[in-house]
Amino acid sequence: MSGDGTGANGSSTSDGGKARQLAMAAQFFIGTSGWHYDWWRHRFYPPELPRSRWLEFYGAHFSTVELNNSFYRLPSETAFNNWRASSPPGFLFAVKVSRLITHLKKLRNIETALANFQARARLLDDKLGPLLYQLPPNMQRNDRVLEDFLRLLPAGVEHVFEFRHQSWLDEEVFDLLRRYGAGFCAYDMPELTTPLLATASFAYVRFHGSSGLYSSCYSDDEMAGWAQRIWQLAHGLERCYIYFNNDAEAFAVHNALALRRKLAGLQQ
Repeated sequence: MSGDGTGANGSSTSDGGKARQLAMAAQFFIGTSGWHYDWWRHRFYPPELPRSRWLEFYGAHFSTVELNNSFYRLPSETAFNNWRASSPPGFLFAVKVSRLITHLKKLRNIETALANFQARARLLDDKLGPLLYQLPPNMQRNDRVLEDFLRLLPAGVEHVFEFRHQSWLDEEVFDLLRRYGAGFCAYDMPELTTPLLATASFAYVRFHGSSGLYSSCYSDDEMAGWAQRIWQLAHGLERCYIYFNNDAEAFAVHNALALRRKLAGLQQ
């Protein structure tokens, strides 16, 4: 599996049954949550490489990245245009939606803020991937609020929800997402691991750390196990987005590359 978004769709084999199985699997987009970390210099980025070229270097190794700074403040038009220009063809940006919408307003009275955010994100054009709505851990389940928000979401963009309060992890909530074609973000973190499932034509998985939040590296055995589970999940889907958020010491880079190798091995 290369740095381009790859999957089983294009694979061929003399075994007809295996070919049909592979044809059902999604295209995989595997990357990290962010790329602009000083502590990745030497560990991933060459020491002499200027920061202005870090995204270009990253894009030579991965097919996607999750924008996290958009959660804290709305990046400028210039920033979005530069990111699009600095990344290779076929590269996709998942964009984490502003905390103003998810954490401060908690999905209520957000029409103007949502329109402004989506207009800015659309500057990525054909490189715009899913919009990630991460709900805060103190926001308990409220189906009416979620459905009212889902009704506002425009078509033509993939929308995915990461629920941090356990009350949301219920089949009725998953069915609600399915009705609106919205994605469920499965994730693994020390305090909570969600079910591994998809509610749309795509899957979305985040890894926040194995033993320590954002600061621990998944073992080779853990990655092998996750690869098997994700491979099964991907059957019948169009795309599978996977991001590693354990950025300390560039663990995210190491784990993303390892998972990509494991999934590639399952295609053989």
